[in-house]
Amino acid sequence: MSVQAQRPLPPPGATPSAAPRTTPGGGSPGRPIRLGLRANLAQFSLLVAVNALVGGMLGQERTVLPLLAERVFHMSAYTGALTYILAFGATKAVTNFFAGTLSDRYGRRPVLIAGWLVALPIPAMLAWGPTWGWIVAANVLLGVNQGLTWSTTVIMKIDLVGPARRGLAMGLNEAAGYLAVAVTATATGAVAAHWGLRPQPFLLGAAYVALGLGLAVAAVRETREHARAEAAAHPSPPGTGTEQEGAATAGPHTPADDRAALGTARIARTTSLGDRALSSASWAGMVNNLNDALAWGIFPLLYAAHGLELGRIGILAALYPAVWGAGQMLTGWWSDRIGRKHLITAGMLLQAFALALVAVGTSFPVWAAAQTLLGAGTALVYPTLLAVIGDVAHPAWRARAVGVYRLWRDGGFAVGALMAGILADAYGVTTAIWAVAALTALAGITVAVRMYETHPRT
Repeated sequence: MSVQAQRPLPPPGATPSAAPRTTPGGGSPGRPIRLGLRANLAQFSLLVAVNALVGGMLGQERTVLPLLAERVFHMSAYTGALTYILAFGATKAVTNFFAGTLSDRYGRRPVLIAGWLVALPIPAMLAWGPTWGWIVAANVLLGVNQGLTWSTTVIMKIDLVGPARRGLAMGLNEAAGYLAVAVTATATGAVAAHWGLRPQPFLLGAAYVALGLGLAVAAVRETREHARAEAAAHPSPPGTGTEQEGAATAGPHTPADDRAALGTARIARTTSLGDRALSSASWAGMVNNLNDALAWGIFPLLYAAHGLELGRIGILAALYPAVWGAGQMLTGWWSDRIGRKHLITAGMLLQAFALALVAVGTSFPVWAAAQTLLGAGTALVYPTLLAVIGDVAHPAWRARAVGVYRLWRDGGFAVGALMAGILADAYGVTTAIWAVAALTALAGITVAVRMYETHPRT
């Protein structure tokens, strides 16, 4: 091993730089690559704005689509009504996996632009699709759009900030996306209450697509060189690498440089099974989005069955992602201070309690409290899980590890749609919610027992 491969990173406040390079997609020739939030603030802020538009594309469906299934397309069975979430989750999960590989091969920016191009027909399909099949097809495209664009903005922010502020970066990224989900869910609920379920609520989505594509083409710059600069200075002391698959080790890590050139298949095994932190994060992420599928597809129908009007359903649908989104601005930073593991454990257990509260509730105030707690629990978990992936994965294969993690995490949408639909049809909505609450508590216990702490300072 060369001496250069072992040189340490600069102190947390510093911004390492590499030799001058040309940055594809709008970078300045001869300008050195610098890591750090402050050094890349303009481009980082632009990517935060782009991810808000990505979240808005998801938010246009949160309030309206469950009611559209019931009232316009007369989908009486929960399993059938949730097919759009199943289609979205399965497609997004697979796309996440390929987004990481494609961004390593072709660059981050082309993948981001491709994601926005896929989104172009979605608002029209939702607004004027004549059959339920059109809605399902639109959600297949939405899954591809979200997989390509959200994965890429995550990878690009990790590229830019380097190791010292990774939790904060993920908190800001996810906060922007899910605050946009909340704002758009509220707006579409208000529009639907005034003008009807279609087509007006989906005109917001058309505006998001136009703006997102324009920014990706005209203003976003490639960040792959930042990952290469970090890889060139990546340290290999104990505590910065990944376990070898199947190894029974006393400590959590083995040297990173032995795995700098891992193949995609081995990265998938390591992230899914081989490493205790990566695999625990993948399991917790899947259960977290299983909860989100329940909140997206089942909760609005539960509220409507108890007589809540559309405007109040929209408020409840927005409250969960609003608390989730705003909270991540704190929790991502917090995980950089105290570590990842305990925040994830607490967040999963808090989500389980919130779901139980939804199951026993029958009124707006109780459900509002439950949605607030569910958002707080998710805020503790969501950016912290991504930070775990960034902590453990070597920069040379980090984008693919993010893709594998997001494959598992967003597969939770598909699992949640199937599980919630089947249980709700067979035993009732309340039973479905209790089952998901139990599974969420189990995920929190698994993280507490199995995951090791990954934050370098800790």
